[in-house]
Amino acid sequence: MRVFVTGATGFVGSAVVQELIGAGHQVLGLVRSDAGAATLAATGAEVHRGSLEDHDSLAAGARACDGVIHTAFNHDFSKFAANCEMDRRAIQALGAAIAGSDRLLIVTSGTALLTLGQLVTEDTVAPASHPTIPRVSEQTAFAMLPAGVRVSVVRLPQVHGDGDHGFVPMVIGFARAKGVSAYIGDGLNRWPAVHRLDAAQVYRLALEKGTAGARYHAIAEEGLPFRDIAEVIGRRLKLPVVSKTAEEAAVHFEWFAHFAAINNLASSQKTRERLGWQPKQPGLIADLDRPRYFET
Repeated sequence: MRVFVTGATGFVGSAVVQELIGAGHQVLGLVRSDAGAATLAATGAEVHRGSLEDHDSLAAGARACDGVIHTAFNHDFSKFAANCEMDRRAIQALGAAIAGSDRLLIVTSGTALLTLGQLVTEDTVAPASHPTIPRVSEQTAFAMLPAGVRVSVVRLPQVHGDGDHGFVPMVIGFARAKGVSAYIGDGLNRWPAVHRLDAAQVYRLALEKGTAGARYHAIAEEGLPFRDIAEVIGRRLKLPVVSKTAEEAAVHFEWFAHFAAINNLASSQKTRERLGWQPKQPGLIADLDRPRYFET
């Protein structure tokens, strides 16, 4: 197939591009800059210039392909609400462009957007809204089903691997800045995880085998205790590993305290059964316990 990929040079999107090309598909990748265009072209993918705010470019890319994988998202938390709204409008533009066709649109969501503190599965329905996170990718996607948009969702946990600039590097940064590696309370709140290369396989399999209206979980590990992550960071940075109360955590982790406290168990059993997916890459702790994560 010829596949339109947004976020084609991003942390997850670049792995998806690599996975698709390796499986014999053609990729048309959305990029904003000359540097991004050069990076994408070097992979063997075709360049499509545009952005999430340029809905005409999104529609043109979607119509030019047999399927669409939407991985792009601006993770600048200083304007997170605006970025969530940008994402919502981009998904609507992609869906409107292929409504009534056989093209499948795969949208990215996250397990942390679901009800926390209990095991979530592919059958868990996302709430209409989240009390603290205004991202509604999944809700926007499924709202288009009645309009004839063949859409499905891939939910991601903590994604790790070379080039990671997400939550784990943020935790490392707070440890460096504060002189201790911290966890909250007993540190047994859990983060699910997946390697970026394993996650990319889920997107490809969802495109090849998936059905409209389905939810897929790219979950290799159902939930790792946050304390285990803090302990690796402390050992690698040669810093004390300490427990923080909720009040102390607000000082240590600052705006990130909510995410550090997340207790998010997530299963991928149905995804493995439906898509034949089997993650093969190292787990989060093994991946984190390498010099690469601590290079400055």
